[in-house]
Amino acid sequence: MPRKPRASAAGVPEHIIQRGNNRQVTFTSEEDMKAYVTWLKEYAKKYEVNIHAWVLMTNHVHLLCTPMTATGISQMMQSLGRMYVMYFNKTYLRSGTLWEGRYRSCLVQEETYLLQVYRYIELNPVRAGMVADPADYTWSSYQCNALGKKSDLLSAHPLYLALGSSKVKRQESYLDLFKYHVEGKLLDDIRQATNKGLALGNEHFIADVEAVTGKRLVEGKRGRRVGWRKPKEGKS
Repeated sequence: MPRKPRASAAGVPEHIIQRGNNRQVTFTSEEDMKAYVTWLKEYAKKYEVNIHAWVLMTNHVHLLCTPMTATGISQMMQSLGRMYVMYFNKTYLRSGTLWEGRYRSCLVQEETYLLQVYRYIELNPVRAGMVADPADYTWSSYQCNALGKKSDLLSAHPLYLALGSSKVKRQESYLDLFKYHVEGKLLDDIRQATNKGLALGNEHFIADVEAVTGKRLVEGKRGRRVGWRKPKEGKS
């Protein structure tokens, strides 16, 4: 079966996840993570992609970003993946694939889901039991968005900027978002949309991005359509 074309649209945020092949380790040291971030910065700038949130885990990566062109994210991820695999194989004297095929992604409705995806990404180390507080994990955007740490990688989304009239107020409002975990239906919706390449949003948003991308972005029902009948012999 051919692979489902990936949807992307200029100006529409995307949640991206890229896993190690068979969930193998992709980062074994801080030097590995520094190398990955260096190329992420380079190619995000080259292909005009704004990075709003990220987390580098042991065997996968999450990104929340907005491309300025329809092909920006695909170009960024291809170049980034190629460079990092070359680095990783050379460093650890290995060969072959590192990533689990293509990255997975979903388009994200800003008003309803964007800040929820921020939270989902930056709470990954907490859900994984690596830290109790996202502030204790270095390789995510939480220290930037919540605590004001400077980063050349970060591009604040307009909805983040709308959280407050000053940097301090924005950080206070952002911290309030992390009083609760991302769980239940919201957690399932984010995971399903990303893993299946769907759109994360309401019906109007889905209709709009389907019209722009020309791709179906909701999960179709399995089985034969209602009213389907096998034609009898001699009839068409």
